[in-house]
Amino acid sequence: MAIVEVKVPQLSESVAEATLLQWKKKPGEAVAVDEILIEVETDKVVLEVPAPSAGVLTELVAGDGATVTSDQVIARIDTEAKAGTAAPAAGAPAPAAAPAAAAASSDSASKAGVAMPAAAKLMADNNLASGSVAGTGKDGRVTKGDVLGALEGGAKPAVAAPVAAPAAPAAKPLPAVAAPVSANLGDRPEQRVPMSRLRARIAERLLQSQSTNAILTTFNEVNMAPVMELRKKFQDSFTKEHGTKLGFMSFFVKAAVHALKKYPVLNASVDGNDIVYHGYFDIGIAVGSPRGLVVPILRNADQMSFADIEKKIAEYGKKAQEGKLGIEEMTGGTFSISNGGTFGSMLSTPIINPPQSAILGVHATKDRAVVENGQIVIRPINYLAMSYDHRIIDGREAVLGLVAMKDALEDPARLLFDL
Repeated sequence: MAIVEVKVPQLSESVAEATLLQWKKKPGEAVAVDEILIEVETDKVVLEVPAPSAGVLTELVAGDGATVTSDQVIARIDTEAKAGTAAPAAGAPAPAAAPAAAAASSDSASKAGVAMPAAAKLMADNNLASGSVAGTGKDGRVTKGDVLGALEGGAKPAVAAPVAAPAAPAAKPLPAVAAPVSANLGDRPEQRVPMSRLRARIAERLLQSQSTNAILTTFNEVNMAPVMELRKKFQDSFTKEHGTKLGFMSFFVKAAVHALKKYPVLNASVDGNDIVYHGYFDIGIAVGSPRGLVVPILRNADQMSFADIEKKIAEYGKKAQEGKLGIEEMTGGTFSISNGGTFGSMLSTPIINPPQSAILGVHATKDRAVVENGQIVIRPINYLAMSYDHRIIDGREAVLGLVAMKDALEDPARLLFDL
């Protein structure tokens, strides 16, 4: 027998632990080399864990929903076994004739149905009776993943067999409680689901931002007609030349970098009692994903062409939808842009992404009545909002920075001549 251990991938220094999602294979099933066995969720990304070798999955050391750390062993593979002949999963030891083995088996049985601490708390929170969920952990213990599976499945939890007769007459046991995802409240249903690590991290960072930054927001309106005309004029040739469409985000990124160069404090951050001025421009682009909001970074955005920006944003968008963004792609950043206009937002006050000190909110472009030279005309208007940390950024720099973005968008030629 040649056993190979399956371990948690190396996590970044800023990530202490992660959560196992759901095993794609069961003990006794054959696996191929590099076949994805399970996904590991951190507070930033979801990492795939491939099989290091081909063989048969013999043991799951950690079950669904378990909290794990870097390089922790979570499963074992027998590279010489055949499917169907692998040892049973942990918690289901084979019977043995020897008295010692029988004693060990009895000890394992006594542990069957015992809930791990996290699982016990989750069962209590959802009014699940002890023994109402079948365990798949070591020695038959109930893991957090077992409880989550019962909650998500909506089926009646399995009742574990009694372990030993109680010494004293037992009280009448509580009935097993079915635990569907939605509570049965007639026409007023409720649904309770645990936060993912990413969602919990987002909540933590937003609260941190509001409690540590002196956030203020300044607004301005932009006539997008020049950008729209330029985009329409060169769209076909741009797509043909670069293999990607010319969108609006590249203009917003270029305009933001243009303003940050003029007013470096907008690109700075606070570190204790120091102001750190960054000599580079790493722009975070807020992207929605099935797991929540993520902010991948455009490194050295000042050195990127319009085509480079559009391609990178498209790449990040695809990775976000597939849950394949890497930790290194979301670490750092000196300024962020949030485009609520994608979803139809007219106006918002974006929250700063720590440790950054400013963020630009972009919204939907709509035809609006405006006054030009004493005449009411219709123009495609976009309302821009920039939230900033008033501890280091004064109103003057914030307003002038946003005006610089407005001027660059209303006269894109300024971007060519750095005006």
